This record gives sequence, C-alpha cells and structure tokens, in this order.
Amino acid sequence: MDLLIEKVDVWAAPIPDQPGALAALLKPLHRAGADLQFIIARRAPDKPGTGVVFVTPLQGDREVRAASQLGFNVTQSLQSIRVMGLDKPGVVAELMQALADEGINLRGLSASVIGRQFVAYLGLDSLEDTNKAIDILGRL
Repeated sequence: MDLLIEKVDVWAAPIPDQPGALAALLKPLHRAGADLQFIIARRAPDKPGTGVVFVTPLQGDREVRAASQLGFNVTQSLQSIRVMGLDKPGVVAELMQALADEGINLRGLSASVIGRQFVAYLGLDSLEDTNKAIDILGRL
C-alpha cells in the first residue's frame, strides 16, 4: 500500500462553550500564517461551559507564538500520526486491523475522504506505540 505516514504535533487549547469562541481562536492563527490541515473541537462533558480544540500543524515562530498567546500547547499526553493514501473501500479497516494484530490500542481516530485520497489521524497513548504504529503501517 502506498501510504504517507508521519508523526504530527497536535496543539490543544481550552475554549468556552459559547458562540464565537472557536472563531476567536482560529482567526488569530490564520492571521499568523497558519494553514491548518486538521481541526477538531468538542465540548468537555466533565467541565460544563467549556470545550477543547485540537489543531495541526503549527509551523514557524510566528504561528507558535500566536498559538501560545491564545492558550495552545503541544499535547504531551496524546501522540498523533497522520496517514494519507488512495481511498478504497475498507482501507481504514485494513489499517486498523494491522495495528490491532500487533497489539496497538488507539486513543482516537479521525478520518475522511477528499476526492480520491483519504486522510486519517490516529491518536496513541505513548511515543513507543506511535513509533511501533508507524513501523507497522509502513510495512503495508
């Protein structure tokens, strides 16, 4: 399988659960030059009135400085891999089975298809699991 696999830093920031809160974080990142490839935001069920947003990538001093001023930090507890390749029926199921066969337990998965390509972001618990997953997927 011809896959592009890379470890990515995911940045996270808390957000208030209210209209405009997400825009208030994303607009300054855009102004700083960020070309985000992945954004996910959700409420924090254990903390009513709050949420969290995850973004990647942030590159260069200007983007990182803007992100830091907005409350973003690189997530230390979440290791992430981006996997991209040609879409075909069952491709993500095949990837997940390969990881499962080697004992890799995912923390999370987000995937989508755009045109003929798929992109998947895998969340893992440790750097060791991340490196092992990159190796496993690289052999497919």
